[in-house]
Amino acid sequence: MTASNTLQDSYDQASRYDRQIAVWLLVICALIFAMVVLGGVTRLTHSGLSMTEWKPVTGWLPPLSDQAWMAEFERYKQFPEYKKVNFGIDLAGFKSIFWFEFSHRLLGRSIGVAYLIPFLFFLWRKRVSGALMPKLWLMFVLGGLQGAMGWWMVSSGLVDRPDVSHYRLTAHLGLAIVIYAYGLWIAMALLKPAATHLRDRIQKYYRASLILVAAIFVVILSGGLVAGLDAGFAYNTFPTMNGQWIPDDIVMMSPWFINFFENTITVQFDHRWLAIATATGAIVFWFRATRIDLSTNVRIVIHLLLVAVALQVTLGIVTLVNVVPVTAAAAHQAGALLLLTAALAAAHALRVEGT
Repeated sequence: MTASNTLQDSYDQASRYDRQIAVWLLVICALIFAMVVLGGVTRLTHSGLSMTEWKPVTGWLPPLSDQAWMAEFERYKQFPEYKKVNFGIDLAGFKSIFWFEFSHRLLGRSIGVAYLIPFLFFLWRKRVSGALMPKLWLMFVLGGLQGAMGWWMVSSGLVDRPDVSHYRLTAHLGLAIVIYAYGLWIAMALLKPAATHLRDRIQKYYRASLILVAAIFVVILSGGLVAGLDAGFAYNTFPTMNGQWIPDDIVMMSPWFINFFENTITVQFDHRWLAIATATGAIVFWFRATRIDLSTNVRIVIHLLLVAVALQVTLGIVTLVNVVPVTAAAAHQAGALLLLTAALAAAHALRVEGT
């Protein structure tokens, strides 16, 4: 066998390992996607405070006997949500909210196992390249931090107010989105590598796509504030807010800047217009990018981005005017992730196209 054949075999083997790791990461991203949507449902059904203890290692099993269920229920009764919101709820009602939170936590633990075991296997078999190793370790650390942040969020609702801090909820959501996007980007790069230097013709569109990704992330964070403050129930008309383009009391808090984070009116107003501005930017991006010389595959990805924009805007309006039904709101959260995915795919496609 010649030296060139040996090098080619090594390259083919490395490419095969990269594809295996990419598929694994895509599975993890799919699980994170489900985790985010389930977390949204848990919030929408006000189930997040039903479990008042954090048992990251031993919390795999739910109560398995009537006695265990009653002990869990009695523990729940000691906290503000039962005393101020759900006073008088029976055991069946408690179980109905408990299962949402338990499922959310169980899925989080399952993601940890689904990440750690294959990761250790890939390390043992020496299938992780030196450049990829720190990226995968970082993703693992972020996942552990996300679990701790989830309890940090829940604990804020177990003290005085029967509701979690909207700041902590938004941070918890934001970190989940970061982990999802990071894993997806690594997987796409492994499946279709791209050079770091792009042709000038593509460079500006690639940069524009990254700006769009950042804008979508900001809109998702603003949606986290809306969810945390239940601001979606404040005004349920569109495009105006109960007939007003700029509602009264939009800056009623002092200092003025706190309105952007704690005034339900302002928070919903911001989310609306950030979303509209981002959707408009995505449409402009689509219009310009599809008029340059691009391959068919890249054009398809950019067209899908436009479809994702239209779907997400529609879901947002439907959720709002129907006063935030659980099904529509969960679909809206899933739509946000689909839109982010489409924007990331467009950015990566342009990066590959520009090599």
